[in-house]
Amino acid sequence: MSHTLTRGVAAAARPSRVGGAARTYWNPCAVGFLLGLVLLATYMVAGRGLGATAAFAAVAAWLTGLVSPEQVQANAVHVRYWNEGAPLQSWTLFLLVGAAIGAFVSGWQGRRLAWTVERGPNVSDNTRLWLAFAGGFIAAYGAKIAKGCTSGQALTGGAMLNVGSLVFMGAVFASAYALAWFVRKEWL
Repeated sequence: MSHTLTRGVAAAARPSRVGGAARTYWNPCAVGFLLGLVLLATYMVAGRGLGATAAFAAVAAWLTGLVSPEQVQANAVHVRYWNEGAPLQSWTLFLLVGAAIGAFVSGWQGRRLAWTVERGPNVSDNTRLWLAFAGGFIAAYGAKIAKGCTSGQALTGGAMLNVGSLVFMGAVFASAYALAWFVRKEWL
């Protein structure tokens, strides 16, 4: 197990060679520190922490409102996020747009922009994409149950030392270690 983990960490630390000369990944400690400063600034400016789940709810409420505004008004969940049919009033939507732009800038700066499917040697592209979709669906469903995504729970709740958020993140790591053996063939 430790040999496999060591190989994975070594592979992650290697610079990428997609799109030209090799560039190393950003220092995770420095990026973590900067993310903490962004979280602090978010608290100071907006009075709340980071979290992206509400953006998806705002877009869903807006799309539902295009078809049936009375359905949105009758739904207690959608009416909270509808913003009178203006999803751009949801600041979390801009958080998601900024995250996408930041991912693009990171890939461009590191010369890692390419249309690829990251997968292990024993898995097809289609299988990998279906597994990613299924995992994303399960994560989204879990975020709805937990009333917050991992960024909202771990970063915001963890910064506030919220017991529920700390238990949530412990459960995330414990379940990842428990399931790693079963899905290792996807990557090895």
